[in-house]
Amino acid sequence: MWIFGRKGPSGFSACSTAEEVAQGIDGNGLTAVVTGASSGIGTETSRVLALHGVHVMAVRNVYAGRNVKETILKEMPSAKIDVMELDLSSLASVRKFASEI
Repeated sequence: MWIFGRKGPSGFSACSTAEEVAQGIDGNGLTAVVTGASSGIGTETSRVLALHGVHVMAVRNVYAGRNVKETILKEMPSAKIDVMELDLSSLASVRKFASEI
């Protein structure tokens, strides 16, 4: 039987938070393209990466992405976040995104 809170070889478990996993990591100088950044786990991933200095970008829904950006900037005003449209179901969108980063 799988135990929900049991820690694996990494020292983390299914109960570990993104902040716990990223603790001690310096992401300054790094850039992350986070797909799905405008909701759910993508929002939390973007937030925690930004808190650790990572430059974060990409969303499919630009309007929702701007709201997430504003929320993150309230918590961390120096966060580096670009809201850029990226629809992975559209090759044209992927090409456009790749040409702009």
